[in-house]
Amino acid sequence: MTTAHALNIEPNCSYTYLSKNVADLTEIYRHEINVCVVERGISSEIETFVMHLLSSGRAMNVIETINVQSFNTITLLPQHLHLQGYEAFCADITQVIDMFSHLFELEAIGLRLGILDKAMCPRFHVDHVPCRLVCTYGGIGTQWLEDAYVDRNKLGNRSGGLSDELSGLILDPDAVGTIPSYAIGLLKGSRWEGNEQHGAVHRSPHLSAESTRRLLLTLDFA
Repeated sequence: MTTAHALNIEPNCSYTYLSKNVADLTEIYRHEINVCVVERGISSEIETFVMHLLSSGRAMNVIETINVQSFNTITLLPQHLHLQGYEAFCADITQVIDMFSHLFELEAIGLRLGILDKAMCPRFHVDHVPCRLVCTYGGIGTQWLEDAYVDRNKLGNRSGGLSDELSGLILDPDAVGTIPSYAIGLLKGSRWEGNEQHGAVHRSPHLSAESTRRLLLTLDFA
């Protein structure tokens, strides 16, 4: 379903589509949708593996441009081959890659998989890409704001040096959405044709004492 926080919204505003059906990822092609979030269940085997990674205290940052047809996800984290749940984790990432590549007919994808212990992009911003997939494996997910609740004139250096919360950028603090763990999020960027002025406004979450690390997968057009 499409969120509807307010009735009087400009017709050229962009919205969020929320679903629990991966087939609905195609909704990102609708002109008025610039964020699509699909919640999904995950196996206890994958959760166990992810929790091991997050609790190990080790750093991790994998950045690769992959050929969709030839890439074998088992080679992604070879140092963890022996751990329970690794194969299931790799199989899940393979499935996410397949969905993203088929959705946009991509032969090559830019993949990034890393453990974050601080907000990588703590300020609300727009990505200069056609569309980015984000999936947080454990930890707090990416946050977003719909057009109706953001003053785009306060993005970036136009904030006057103030935080998002003080600059006036956020028009309704209760409207800040958070992508659930393991959900797939699609965020249109400013390079999506026809969406140059309505790229999804989003940021990394501020980590808490209860959730100090997150494992983030992002996929981009290569």
